[in-house]
Amino acid sequence: MKTPADAGFALPEWAYKAESSPGSRQIQLWHFILELLREERYRGVIAWQGEAGEFVIKDPEEVARLWGARKCKPHMNYDKLSRALRYYYNKRILHKTKGKRFTYKFNFNKLVLVNYPCLELGLPARSGGRHGGAPPHQSGAGVGGGDGGGDGPERGRR
Repeated sequence: MKTPADAGFALPEWAYKAESSPGSRQIQLWHFILELLREERYRGVIAWQGEAGEFVIKDPEEVARLWGARKCKPHMNYDKLSRALRYYYNKRILHKTKGKRFTYKFNFNKLVLVNYPCLELGLPARSGGRHGGAPPHQSGAGVGGGDGGGDGPERGRR
């Protein structure tokens, strides 16, 4: 079973760090899944497999139970959890692997862009000016929302 590290892809540290304390309810599902994948004790429940970023949920109800415990939602089940996973398809954070049951694949490029657009790509952070090193977001990229943030004539008009 290949982990992202086996394939030469090292996940950034932020991908494994909860933004708050371990018992906190302030965590996103994709982040929680990465936490489970990192822990050896959950290998019988969820594990990396196949290509880099691909994982299989071996015990869907147990993953749902763990997620429910983390979020203080005792009635969590896999049906509800999978609905949350499908939300990530449109955001292109992960997708279902065709022909493989309970198998998904992370789009790590999207996770890096959404969470740390300049830092993780090795680009210098913007420092006020237009030429701060980071390229402007392209229209339709799905990052940040809004009207594209360009300097065109539409800016500021409503």
